[in-house]
Order: sequence, then structure tokens, then C-alpha cells
Amino acid sequence: MTSTQRLELRQGQSLTLTPQLLQSIKLLQLSHLELCAFVEAELERNPLLQTIEADSAAHPLPLSPAARKTREASLVGRIFPSLPASRRQAAMAKGAGLSGGSSAPSEHASEGEGGSAQHVSLAQHLEAQLDLATTDPLLRLVGRDLIHSLDEAGYLRDEVGEIADRLGRTPVEVEAALAVVQSLDPTGVGARDLVECLSLQLRERGLLDDPMQRLLTRLDLAAKRDLAGLERLCGLGEEQVKDLLGRLRRLDPKPGLAFSSAAIDLLVPDVLVRQDPAGGFLVELNPETLPRVLLDRSYYARVVPSARSETDKAFLTDCLQTAHWLTRSLDQRATTILKVATAIVRHQEAFFRQGIPGLRPLTLRDVAEETGLHESTISRVTANKAFGTIRGTLPMKFFFGSALQGEAGAEHAARSVQHRIRQLVMAEDPEKVLSDDAIAQKLKADGISIARRTVAKYREALRIPSSTERRARGRHRHAS
Repeated sequence: MTSTQRLELRQGQSLTLTPQLLQSIKLLQLSHLELCAFVEAELERNPLLQTIEADSAAHPLPLSPAARKTREASLVGRIFPSLPASRRQAAMAKGAGLSGGSSAPSEHASEGEGGSAQHVSLAQHLEAQLDLATTDPLLRLVGRDLIHSLDEAGYLRDEVGEIADRLGRTPVEVEAALAVVQSLDPTGVGARDLVECLSLQLRERGLLDDPMQRLLTRLDLAAKRDLAGLERLCGLGEEQVKDLLGRLRRLDPKPGLAFSSAAIDLLVPDVLVRQDPAGGFLVELNPETLPRVLLDRSYYARVVPSARSETDKAFLTDCLQTAHWLTRSLDQRATTILKVATAIVRHQEAFFRQGIPGLRPLTLRDVAEETGLHESTISRVTANKAFGTIRGTLPMKFFFGSALQGEAGAEHAARSVQHRIRQLVMAEDPEKVLSDDAIAQKLKADGISIARRTVAKYREALRIPSSTERRARGRHRHAS
């Protein structure tokens, strides 16, 4: 048998992943801090790119405490990169599991976890000083209310007018009491925003001069390390501006955190979710996490005629192509994130109304089918991204989870079932500790069919001791 060779032509389609396409895919999964670092590197390399100055009038944020915290968290994360890693840990379920703002343990907290008996809270630390700082009964009364209104970082998020109405006092009286609170240790507590917090610390150290005051008006430039912009703003040279930034970074943007037994959430949301007047939810990109860059065409037009060598022409051509690609890629990234976020919010609307009990099962495939995107794209979009909600700042991955079957074919999110188990254990009678079988029966009464071994698995994941250990612990407490 002899073999013959033939030449055949066949048509086919294939996708070639160019370096720029690979880079575009990579941009999708970068966190906002990583994206900012990437863009800043491109700005330094490419003279045809320029930033668009942030304009608070053109990009108004919702006038709410959550919106202010979002902006401040973004600036803190970029201006104070040396904060301990523990401060950057997001207390993921802290706000998520709450209903109506009540206090509850984190989903990941173990039973009995918290500060020791020796722990002094921020409020206790400040109240002890308040009694020494003033003998005026009114200042003490209003001061105590202010102290207990501070968040974990030491900030006062309530408006002075609202506090005055609540206490039946005048805004002038509240401002006087606030001045006393702001004089206490640690310096910076009682501040209403990041600028005021830093100003209090600088004033105490005698460093709040005119150039520093001007710098504080544009912390966004400090976050971007825009030395040229800061030099123009402060009227100083490069070395003097660097000295100002050095002073700034030695301050503590979260002075109350040293007294907190819980990690504070410095996770910066990429997407903001808030309720609209019609009763639905508005999903918006956080303008603080969007790098604003554009192609400087006028500069390109000026330099092209002076490019005589082939090397110069090749460099400008590369810069032009890269600038076009980056601006398009950033727009596409923003559009894709918003599209995916909207689908998640639409699917998990009950969560935004009820908290964890309202969570529904959700998979990457569900979102992919709704948006018309590939599952791998959904995975990249939701990596390192977060929602800013009334229930806290939550990673996008938080909203995905497997399903458990209920009665009449209903499905329940595994995370909501875990939350229900924690609630049952927290509410149990110490004299009648619930076994895993008893918990399974109570869940069945709620319409959730779950095996005892699954209850045990979830209980262990929540770091809840067994019924035997809880019963023994209860006897020990009763005996002591």
C-alpha cells in the first residue's frame, strides 16, 4: 500500500490573545488600588496620557455618612499604605448580618470572642477624660452623647443639627461640647471627616501651616502622588512637598481604632448601592475608585512634527496606541462591572431589605446567563471588588453561594442557613442546649430541610462549640 499526500485548504476561526487583550482581561480582576497603581505607572511612562482632575461639583457623592466613609476609606488606603494589615481586614459579615442596625456577632466570630475583661473601650477612655476636662454639667451631658455617637475609628458621623434636635439643645451648645471632646486623647477623635481628623493632629503638633492647609484641601492629589499638582497648589518645591507628605503619613487617620476589639472595615467599595425614592435600589459606580485618564491630543499634535528619527516616531506611535487602548479598556471595565453589579443586586434584592436571611443562592452561571457574559468574566469582575451598602462594605463574592432545598422546592442560600443556626444557638436556653438534631428539626419547622451532619458542618465552620461543650461551659458559669 502506498501513501499519498494531498494539500487541502480549510477555513476556520480562532481567537488570538494579543498582549493588549490579555492586559484588558487582567484589568478586570484588579482591585481599585492595584488599578490605580497600574494607571499611575502608565501615566509616568506615556506622555500622551493625562489625568482628569477630580471635581466634587461634577461628581457629587450622596450626602450620607456611608458616602463620606467611602471617600475617606479610598484616600486612607492610598495615602497611608503602611497601616497594619489587620486594619485592612474587612469585617465582611459585620454589617451584613444586621437587621435595623442592631448589634450581632460577626459570622466568622467564635462564641465568647471579644475584648477581655481588662479591655478599655474608646468611650470609657474618653468619658474618664471628659470629667477632668470640664465641670460644666451641660458640656458633660452633651459630651457623653457625642462620645457614644462616635464610630470605631473615632469619627462623629451624625450632623450637629441632628444631635441638637435629639438632645433639645442648640447647635452652638453641641459645637462647644464637640470642641471639648476633640481636645481629648487620642488626638483626632470627634472629627467629622478625614481632613478635620488630620488637622486636629497637625494643629496639636504645631504643623498646620498655610501650605499644609492647602494640601489638606486636595488629598486626592496626595493619594495620586501628583507632586507637580501639589507644588502648584502649595507654592513649594518638590522636596518641600515631599516633606509635607512625610508629615501627613506620620499621622493616624483612624485614631479610635487602637481601642477597638474588632477589625475596622477599610475595604473600599467599587459599587455603591442605595435605595431610591421609588422603593427600588440604585446601583452606581463609586467615582472615587475610577481612574480618570484621557488622551492628550493637543500635546500629540504639537510633538508629532518634531519627531524626525524612526525611533521617535515609533515611540509616539506606541504611546498613541497604548493611550487609545487604556482609555477604551477603562471604559469597558467600568461598564462591565456596573452590568455585573446590577445583576447581582437584582438577584439579591431581598438581602438589601432584610439582611442575611434574605440571601438567595447565586452562582457565576446565573449572572453569566443574565448578563450574556462568560463565567470566567464574571469571576474576574467579582474578584477584589466590593459593594458599599447600608449594611456595610461587602466583597462581591459574599453574594454567591450554594443552595439548600426547602419545602415546596424552595431554595435557601447556605450563608442564610448558617446565619439562622447562629441565631438559634444565641437564643437557646442555657439549661436546654440544642443538639445538632434539635437544630435540624427547628430549621425544618422553618421550611429548611437539612441533615444533622450538615448542621454540624456549618456549626463547626461558624466556630460554635458542640452542644456538649456549650452545656459544660454553661454549668461552669453557673457554678462560678
